[in-house]
Amino acid sequence: MSTGFYNVPIPVNEPIKNYSPGSPERAELQQTLKELRSCLVDLPMIIDGKEVRSGKKVEMYPPHDLAHHLGCYHQGDQTHVLLAIEAALKAKAAWANMPWQHRAAIFLKAADLISGPYRARLNAATMLGQSKNAYQAEIDAACELADFYRFGVKCMTEIYSMQPQSNPGMWNYNEFRPLEGFVFALTPFNFTSIAGNLPVAPAILGNVSVWKPAKTATYSASVIMEILMEAGLPAGVINLVFVSGPAAGEVIFSHPDFAGIHFTGSTGVFQDIWKTIGENISRYKSYPRIVGETGGKDFIFADPTADPTALATAIVRGSFEYQGQKCSAASRVYIPRSIWAETWTICQSQLGRLKMGPPEDFTNFVNAVIDEASFDKLHGFIERARMDAGAEVIYGGKCDKSLGYFVEPTVILASDPHYITLKEELFGPVVTIFVYEDDQLDQTLTLLDETSLYALTGAIFSQDRYSIDRMTRRLVNAAGNFYINDKPTGAVVGQQPFGGARGSGTNDKAGSVFNMLRWVSIRTIKETFVSAKDFSYPNFLADK
Repeated sequence: MSTGFYNVPIPVNEPIKNYSPGSPERAELQQTLKELRSCLVDLPMIIDGKEVRSGKKVEMYPPHDLAHHLGCYHQGDQTHVLLAIEAALKAKAAWANMPWQHRAAIFLKAADLISGPYRARLNAATMLGQSKNAYQAEIDAACELADFYRFGVKCMTEIYSMQPQSNPGMWNYNEFRPLEGFVFALTPFNFTSIAGNLPVAPAILGNVSVWKPAKTATYSASVIMEILMEAGLPAGVINLVFVSGPAAGEVIFSHPDFAGIHFTGSTGVFQDIWKTIGENISRYKSYPRIVGETGGKDFIFADPTADPTALATAIVRGSFEYQGQKCSAASRVYIPRSIWAETWTICQSQLGRLKMGPPEDFTNFVNAVIDEASFDKLHGFIERARMDAGAEVIYGGKCDKSLGYFVEPTVILASDPHYITLKEELFGPVVTIFVYEDDQLDQTLTLLDETSLYALTGAIFSQDRYSIDRMTRRLVNAAGNFYINDKPTGAVVGQQPFGGARGSGTNDKAGSVFNMLRWVSIRTIKETFVSAKDFSYPNFLADK
């Protein structure tokens, strides 16, 4: 048996490749895209380390190319969820008892596979299945997911080193046990890295997981599962099931061994899950950990001293990268009238250079939204803004789903500060701007803070340090990730722990020790070296 206090490799953020013309990574990714487009995949569920095909096939098509058939995945049902839970519980004891350095080695190897031989394939699957351009896929699927695994291992060692003091004659120490039961990972379509992190973060600390990805992200999820298995993940530790939300929820949330949920998705779904867990609380062996990152109505707020060029760039990039389908995407902007005209002129110039189309064309900045339901929702809000008195579509607004689900980058100017697109999450390439009078800055800050139920990300722009300080204090509860003179997107693992409060989630900060602590149950042990031999206290002695 090996013994020692082991130092894990110091994590460093995975360098981002730029995919410029003539670069080897561009050539490799283009070739991989061709290969994936030339074959039909048949994606099974993975339960207890085995491929499981239900025979109920669901066809997959790129959101940007509805005529192209990518293949299919096998839809499961409640019986598959039960099999996944049974497999997880069967694997639990051996996995929890595995020396931590061997668990660490699996995920460190997975990170190297992601950043190495699987990089192009994982990026290509994300581009085709989720319509994400090459650079955004690189940041997400390759770099951030590798970062999650490397920094997650480092967080594990930091947690294990959190030990109490011991007085003379005793030894106190903490054991960081995995939760008693299994963790349910319910993951979104918009970030491959989030999908790959939610089942793995608990597993790093010895937990077992049942993983249900979004139906629109099954392609990249299957590649992640393949990577984890090649890295040496034992059978049953993470079980990948392709089932509907209701099918999963009915089984999982009534199971006595349900120990926690790791969630990213809509606020409404998360609130329903929380309510169901509360109603079933007497069924569980322990109180489940509920960790979730949900919606956002993320803001940019500028004061009169803001740099118009920097502000305009933040609006364009923050609102329209990955079609605004980031939880952190800028979707409402507050600009003082004194700099509005100049800022808008610069915005129009930058917007005019954006190209929209399939991600296989590396010059396209904007691609398709994820599915028809999203397209129809966005189209409805845009058409409503064309008709309503309190708003005006001042840029874009064209929607076309004849070839794919394409929504043109759209800017709405609202004269009504309570207009619906300033309040509701749209999750698409639509941003709403409200122009306020310069002498109404304080009132507009209050308006911003009280308009939305969310508090995920937000950004302020100013060149006045007193103003920056004042706005930062005034908006203390408005965003869990707060940016000064930068767009409200792009949190990096190890640099900006990510998460929000209010209607945006539990603010447990993915990719950090704060999140990882939710997946352990601490047992504190005290050992006394020389035990007491008599019950009495010194004050029991009689006075002389």
